Amino acid sequence: MEPIKVAILDLYNNHPNQGMRCIKQIVEEQVFPIEWKVFDVRAKNEIPDLSYDVYISSGGPGNPLVGDEEWDRKWTSLMDAIFAHNKVPENTKKYVFLICHSFQMMINHFKLAEITKRKSTAFGIFPVHKTAIGDDEALLVNLPEPFYAVDSRDYQVIQPDAARMEELGARLLCIEKDRPHVPYERATMGIRFSDEVIGFQFHPEADVFGMNLYFQRSDKKKQVIETHGLKKYEEMLDYLKDKNKIQLTYATVLPGFLRLSMMKLRNFTF
Repeated sequence: MEPIKVAILDLYNNHPNQGMRCIKQIVEEQVFPIEWKVFDVRAKNEIPDLSYDVYISSGGPGNPLVGDEEWDRKWTSLMDAIFAHNKVPENTKKYVFLICHSFQMMINHFKLAEITKRKSTAFGIFPVHKTAIGDDEALLVNLPEPFYAVDSRDYQVIQPDAARMEELGARLLCIEKDRPHVPYERATMGIRFSDEVIGFQFHPEADVFGMNLYFQRSDKKKQVIETHGLKKYEEMLDYLKDKNKIQLTYATVLPGFLRLSMMKLRNFTF
């Protein structure tokens, strides 16, 4: 069997992170043959061509609304080229998975919702709620309601434009936990942009090892306690021991995307 060609787009701009380790780890854990390559999009202006089957675009720091840097324009051009390619009926489809910053950039590019800076940085492990459409989404169907995911962001996608979503055929999959004690709208946490392109505002690639490292850092501990309280911090530590929390999300979402993409690319029946 010919290997599936996977392009991993690194948007971290050399900032220390656990995301790239986790993405590579998930790709390497798959049992079917994969040939993969990392492209340092922001720090080196590297961008893949259309010869890849699957594209995984990472999270990253900074403002997703900037849009006027060379790497940003190259990234957007690649996404446009993939969508154009997929619209041609006889073409073999190309599959895209967008994480956090990449998800926000795609939202901004298609003007699907409003993107605003948060009052404070979101960091920790939180429940995510599926919509009715999300209940039937193949990548989420095996997760509980709610499921748990790692959140780490300074910006948020809110107020999805229903008319624009319908125009593009995009489907809202999941939203932020309800916070009745604060007057903020629940953020959009996942959208299927097309049959081949999906994205999430949380970090489905995050694993227990990486989050343990983060929670051991004094700055992260202080941030969670100041924002959510000591009880919530201790609760998040307990989540790391629960195989039905972020470990389940880690094992389900991105691996499921890779498996389903492979099956479609190789015309396997379900």
